[in-house]
Amino acid sequence: MKNPVPQAASLLLEKLMLLVHVHIRPFLAGSGGETTPPAPGDYDISSFKRGDLLEVPRTLFIHFGIYLGENRVAHLMPDILPSFTDDLQQIQQVVTNKRLILGVIARTASVRVDTVEDFAYGGSILVNHMDRLFEDQVLGSEESARRAEKLLGATAYSLLWNNCEHFVTYCRYGAPVSFQTDKFCETVKMIIRDQRSVLASVLVGLASIVCLGLAPSTTLPTIFIPFFLWMAG
Repeated sequence: MKNPVPQAASLLLEKLMLLVHVHIRPFLAGSGGETTPPAPGDYDISSFKRGDLLEVPRTLFIHFGIYLGENRVAHLMPDILPSFTDDLQQIQQVVTNKRLILGVIARTASVRVDTVEDFAYGGSILVNHMDRLFEDQVLGSEESARRAEKLLGATAYSLLWNNCEHFVTYCRYGAPVSFQTDKFCETVKMIIRDQRSVLASVLVGLASIVCLGLAPSTTLPTIFIPFFLWMAG
């Protein structure tokens, strides 16, 4: 029987990273916790070609999308709304932070089309920056765009197994991979293997207390038992 501890620890860290998920847009304190979208025309799209892979670096992650032409970007984004309605007019509205967070928790998302401005949300854009990693695997621009268009709509979401990077690498290179989450998983494995990482484990536990708002008086054993039950659910 496989040791459940590494798997549980990986799920724990995934939950924590999801709760502080900022690779779509920054979260701001204030009423509603929403940000003001950038004004149209903030980006020069004249150099973008249909099928281009766009990257927007964020604080902890990179957000990815496929350019479809005419100022439209297809990208995978956590969103709870498609689970409750098929009204495309409502779903197509810019995803609020509340919708995003609920989508992350429920592990639901949608591949949607937004303007370059809404996709980048004020961040700088890199074009086809990943091509160097795939050498001769780059598909044709039209094929990449068509793959993205075929996947539009509701889908499952996971930071580790099905995120925006998996989406774009499948569309442009034919293989759904995520280098940033692979690196994250390797870091988790190192922490688990390293018997000297007790402090790191304690910090993860303390972070879970902060993220989940558990009472400070709760002892560590009673913290982790319900927390692992929560993960299993």
